[in-house]
Amino acid sequence: MAKEKNKQKKPSTFGCVLRRMFIGSKDEPTTISDRYDSPSKQAVKRFFRKPLATIAVIVLLSMFLFVFIGPVFSPIDLSYTEPMHTNVQPNLSMMKLPSSMKTNPVSISSRGTYTLGLDQNGDLHTWGCYNTFSKDPLKNVLNIPKEVKDADIRYIAAGNDHCVVIAADGTMYCWGEDDNGQFGTEGRMADLCKFLQPDELINGKVDLDNVQQLLCGNQMTALLMKDGTLHVWGNTNASCMNWDSVRKQLKKDELKPVKVAFTSIAIFVITEDGQLVVGNNKQYEFYKGQPVVELLENRKVVDIAATGNEVAILTDDNQIYTLGAESGEPNLEGEKVVSIASGSRHFSLTTESGKVMAWGNGKLGQTDVPAKLQEAGAVDMVFSTGFQNYAFKDGKFVDSWGLKGYVFGTDDLGRDVFNRVMNGGKLTMTIGAVAVIVSTIIGVIIGCLSGYFGGAVDMLLMRVTEIFSAIPFLPFALVLSAVLQNSNLTEDTRIFIIMVILGLLSWTGLAKLVRGQVLAEREKEFVTAAKAMGVRERTIAFKHILPNIISVILVSVTLDFAGCMLTESSLSYLGFGVKLPRPTWGNMLDGCRNSLVIQNYWWRWVFPALFLSIAVICINIIGDTLRDVLDPKSEVEK
Repeated sequence: MAKEKNKQKKPSTFGCVLRRMFIGSKDEPTTISDRYDSPSKQAVKRFFRKPLATIAVIVLLSMFLFVFIGPVFSPIDLSYTEPMHTNVQPNLSMMKLPSSMKTNPVSISSRGTYTLGLDQNGDLHTWGCYNTFSKDPLKNVLNIPKEVKDADIRYIAAGNDHCVVIAADGTMYCWGEDDNGQFGTEGRMADLCKFLQPDELINGKVDLDNVQQLLCGNQMTALLMKDGTLHVWGNTNASCMNWDSVRKQLKKDELKPVKVAFTSIAIFVITEDGQLVVGNNKQYEFYKGQPVVELLENRKVVDIAATGNEVAILTDDNQIYTLGAESGEPNLEGEKVVSIASGSRHFSLTTESGKVMAWGNGKLGQTDVPAKLQEAGAVDMVFSTGFQNYAFKDGKFVDSWGLKGYVFGTDDLGRDVFNRVMNGGKLTMTIGAVAVIVSTIIGVIIGCLSGYFGGAVDMLLMRVTEIFSAIPFLPFALVLSAVLQNSNLTEDTRIFIIMVILGLLSWTGLAKLVRGQVLAEREKEFVTAAKAMGVRERTIAFKHILPNIISVILVSVTLDFAGCMLTESSLSYLGFGVKLPRPTWGNMLDGCRNSLVIQNYWWRWVFPALFLSIAVICINIIGDTLRDVLDPKSEVEK
């Protein structure tokens, strides 16, 4: 029993690993098994006793998994752009419904990256994100004015860049951008504001009992009264180009509007007798080749909704037609439609049995209706906003689907920076790896032949090496890339040629290093013994000497990999590498070469620069550590 107590307790493996990662192994005893390990095993152990090197390996492996496995689950669409989401800052709050909105919401409205909500207490809520360069806090739609917070709000509407609400006393409040007459006044661009808000709305009160619909669009606002009066104001020259013709048709035929909808450039009206008024708008005059007038000849339109470029109408015979594009319609399967709603790119509907269906552009998940909401009795009301949907049952929140936000924000074309960093890293690392493979093969062969055979062979190969070394690397690469730009080669071929060029111009240093090592190794006894046994010269050079200098090659290759990644990024940054829209970390940085982006859209250059920097630093740390642990003359522990 006493002997057992005197035995020294052996530390756990997990404890040793943690100690070596963060403290080191300087004070750990060397066991007998350590002393008799093979050189390679000893090198591995010594490597992972370096905390910094261990962390670098973990980080680099994580980045490899991120850029090579990630694109399998999230491939890139090079043709995709989203003009409504340009330069959106990093956030995941676009679908974060406030808790007070989860019970009996009155209204939820949105046309862009933010959402405006009204709860049953008359309180307003905003969520999501919005970018503005104005120093005026009221220009930011997320900042609800104090007088609006204190008011009892009854009607709300949110446009792309402005909000309009009506209080219980009939007062109309507006905030956000007003340059294009969104508030009903001229703004700074008066020539775009042909129709302004009536004076009785600006200086007077709105008859709340007479309000039928309040709606905002792209720099547009519409107020429809129950008596058929329709007020429209804002940027009618660009965001509502057909309003003049629609207004004249309503007046000429004495039609009473009962509901309106905005696309990005037009307004659409349903009248009391079920007519659809589109005005002078040829884009919406046909449905799959058939004139809309003929399509609706014996039908009445009972509901309408519009996205940025499409209009969905519901007729009295329970049919849905989508005008303006070929996105198709959902299969109702005998379900009776109660109502339709729309976001910026998609539509949704609620059936009489309580099911939800969605159609349109669903690239951001807007049409991915959860399975439980497709069952009978699941919902009785759905709010479709910009790129989100919120489902309710008996006044209580059930579920939401759509776009939560962007982890790394978006660029100037509305593309997800996270997705582009991931797919761009794959290309950057692939180009670096292929270039290193090419340079390593050339450098090892020339260095080995030059060092082993010497004489005329050494003289010739070293002069060739010096010629390649004398070529100014970056200017030569720029010239070759410029020549390739004017050729008829495909993008994939150009990328492959860039890889080969990087490899052909970066082998000289390795060749000289290998030559020096081979010169030292060929004078040793094992080479003399091999020659005495009649082993062929090339076998001695490549099978006997080369394995003995593999550690030096491995270190050089590791460091060259980081260099090739930086070179590719430099070429792309200068506009001579991989061309947009195909992303690499370099050309993503190339798109940020102006003070406006650097100062205001930091996420567009911080994330690609951060990933490139971390990858290069980790590779250099691994290379330096390998050089230490593979050096037989180094200390056993440092």
